[in-house]
Amino acid sequence: MSTPTAYPSSRLLTARLGEFVGDVREAVDRGLAPDVTAYLVGERLAPHLGAPDLLTPEQREGDPDRYRQHVLHAEPDGSFSIVALVWLPGQRTAIHDHVSWCVTGVHEGEEHERRYRLVPDGPGSRLIAVEDVVNPRGAVCGFAPPGDIHRVWNACGTKAISIHVYGADIARLGSSVRRVYDLPTADEVQGLPTADGQ
Repeated sequence: MSTPTAYPSSRLLTARLGEFVGDVREAVDRGLAPDVTAYLVGERLAPHLGAPDLLTPEQREGDPDRYRQHVLHAEPDGSFSIVALVWLPGQRTAIHDHVSWCVTGVHEGEEHERRYRLVPDGPGSRLIAVEDVVNPRGAVCGFAPPGDIHRVWNACGTKAISIHVYGADIARLGSSVRRVYDLPTADEVQGLPTADGQ
């Protein structure tokens, strides 16, 4: 699946989103380790999830062809970005990792996630599914590379929206994805369901 298109024109700050940008800036400006920064940002994100005044109607719009990325804010110095991802039913990512630390929070609906570990396999590598997670509205998680390989999808019958904060300039990069993995996976080999439900 292709990477979603960024929509820089959606960077309109509601009052609540502006407050959150300031909170993230304060946490990032401390200059702490990536995992600690992600934890602090997650604490600041949680109170805003589900609030009806966080996003504009345009920032809640999906795309029938793929999950949609709205760049809400990119810090001028490139130190962080805030993105809304809008998922219509059945939409998903490829298996991927990230360019930086990240914090995600489910704003609306529910997201499913499968986390993987990369292991050597003879001359190559393969992925082993290590955890399946269902993230309901209000759930927050954070991570910092390495060890951040996963796939995310919307398995419910309604729209899902999540807020992502990255320690990188997503407006410039276009995506938080560092690498897409097209490798054998243990969940497929063992006959477990994939993110497609197959």
